Amino acid sequence: MDYTGSMKKMLADKWVLSLAAACVIAGCTTEPITGRRQLTGFVSQGQEMELGLSSFNQLKKEVPINRDPALNALVQKVGSRVAAAAAGDMPNAQWEFVVFESKEANAFCLPGGKVGIYTGILPITKDETGLATVIGHEVAHATAHHGAERMSEAMVLQTGGSLLSTGLSNKDPKTLALVTNIYGMGTQLGVALPHSRTQESAADRIGLTYMARAGYPPEAAVAFWERFAEYNKQQGGSQMWFLRTHPLDTTRIQQIRQWAPDANKEYRPQK
Repeated sequence: MDYTGSMKKMLADKWVLSLAAACVIAGCTTEPITGRRQLTGFVSQGQEMELGLSSFNQLKKEVPINRDPALNALVQKVGSRVAAAAAGDMPNAQWEFVVFESKEANAFCLPGGKVGIYTGILPITKDETGLATVIGHEVAHATAHHGAERMSEAMVLQTGGSLLSTGLSNKDPKTLALVTNIYGMGTQLGVALPHSRTQESAADRIGLTYMARAGYPPEAAVAFWERFAEYNKQQGGSQMWFLRTHPLDTTRIQQIRQWAPDANKEYRPQK
């Protein structure tokens, strides 16, 4: 019998039940655009924003900030347009867009609207529309309160682990260690990583709508993600899909092609 596989399935089933119970106790919210139900009630929006602001201020002290006037003007232009397009979904946001000097091809958004763009991703964004794709995706993480959702999820998983350890406290140490390890592996592969991929896909979809509202053609996002996929290929990225925090590039591009027509309904070119 595949004891590990059975344990993973049991943990996944228990997670669904635990999530349902947690939604009743702490309260669930609805993600903008997608309508996906989320567990966020263990972390208030005020707490989420405070954590984001504190972390962002620390980053600005530790990571060099790019001071190129033209580049920063472009980022502020795109950022302000996308933020305005998302204003209805997070009216109390404290938007801030900062370009950090780093070779890493990445960007991020901390809770509350603190967006960081690494210079390493700029050769891949290539133009204003590519930059809007990235910023739209990051802004979507903030408006969807993915930070609060991740923290709430972690609290539920931690509580589940504690209850499991308490329930097995009378077992021998080897059994307790085995079950605890399986729980950790099962929740990581069966809950945390799939949930991370779900959030990333949601940010892609929501970001397309923000792009369109901001005056950028959402179908143009495909070109950016194709360039990003080529970059990943050149870097030798070959991680198995179930170990990834993000969807496969091919999956991502396929989904964006499917979602772009709906987002395009809100596209209004800016003069």
